[in-house]
Amino acid sequence: MRYPIRRPLLVACLAIASVAFPAKTHFTKYQESVPAAKTDGPVANVIPLPSPAPSPAISATNASHELYHDLQLESNGMEPQVFDMALKGFAKLSEAGKIANTEKLTIIDFSQPSNQKRLYVIDLDKKQVLFQSLVAHGRGTGTLWATSFSNQPSSYKSSPGFYVTQETYRGHNGYSLRLDGLEKGINDNARSRSIVMHGAPYASEASIRSLGFLGRSEGCPALPLPLNKKIINTIKNGTCLFIYTRDSSYLNESEWLNGSQATTF
Repeated sequence: MRYPIRRPLLVACLAIASVAFPAKTHFTKYQESVPAAKTDGPVANVIPLPSPAPSPAISATNASHELYHDLQLESNGMEPQVFDMALKGFAKLSEAGKIANTEKLTIIDFSQPSNQKRLYVIDLDKKQVLFQSLVAHGRGTGTLWATSFSNQPSSYKSSPGFYVTQETYRGHNGYSLRLDGLEKGINDNARSRSIVMHGAPYASEASIRSLGFLGRSEGCPALPLPLNKKIINTIKNGTCLFIYTRDSSYLNESEWLNGSQATTF
């Protein structure tokens, strides 16, 4: 069954669900007190007004799962827990005012090998996957699989976690998009490291045929040249980018995925 739920409501629901993960929503029962009736004399058998019936609760988990199926993400390679985590962090970031444009969400799924189209640009308003593309990881992060990550300069490694997209510019890699990492100690050196989204000739099917895996960057999420400008123009200026990894150190340390302190970062 499809659900007539709009993006702002979805974000609100996910913010509630993010209190506990895996997504379990806990609701506090509220009983409205009834004031004592004022009388001028003795009154027998005063019957209190019944408490109002609780409003039906919207299940953020169900909304997330239905959207996952509507977007056909399972058949396009993404596991449901990746989408759940992306939405959880996205909801917290939106609530904290870190994301200026909440219509788009980009997910890079580094649990998939580099020869798969593991970048997804999602329009949450229209409930559509706008792009699914190849995307490179850093040369220090691995070959076919992304297995090692760093926030340090000159590591040539990718950094996982949540980012906000910023301005575009033209550099030695052509049309590029600056990224600000939102996770302290995990990816917050992105700008000083010049970790940006850009196009690259090695992010191509030809590289996969030649090498068996996608060509690699110096840590940037590099895109195929034919899609680079289109994707950048779709997600620039304040949208959320989530780079997922199964790496336990990231999953355990990310404040946006684990702790209430995330909203104060």
